[in-house]
Amino acid sequence: MSTAKTSTTKTAAAKEASAPAGELKGTKVGVVESDKRDKTRKVVIAYQAMHPKYGKYIRQRTVLHIHDEKNESRLGDLVEIAQCRPVSKTKTWRLVRVVERRSAAATALASAKEIV
Repeated sequence: MSTAKTSTTKTAAAKEASAPAGELKGTKVGVVESDKRDKTRKVVIAYQAMHPKYGKYIRQRTVLHIHDEKNESRLGDLVEIAQCRPVSKTKTWRLVRVVERRSAAATALASAKEIV
């Protein structure tokens, strides 16, 4: 019996090892919507979900408050975030890295298109 447990553990470890080195498990990618507070950013994660009854895809979004210790990210940047222990009442996510630097004007135009 112990060999069966060991083999499943080895396969799970092998799957995790085969993942790309730059990606962490459980991370999300979103756009910084607000950078007005010190060490805190508001990140929007947009996605599409199918309506349970009608089958139509609906645009939805999740807004998360993240902890940015060094104030690296700016408005409009594409960032990777990961879940962490609660830093405050609303912050349970932290900044992993800035994926892409974007200008605020380009992001404002893109977010306006998403809403319409």
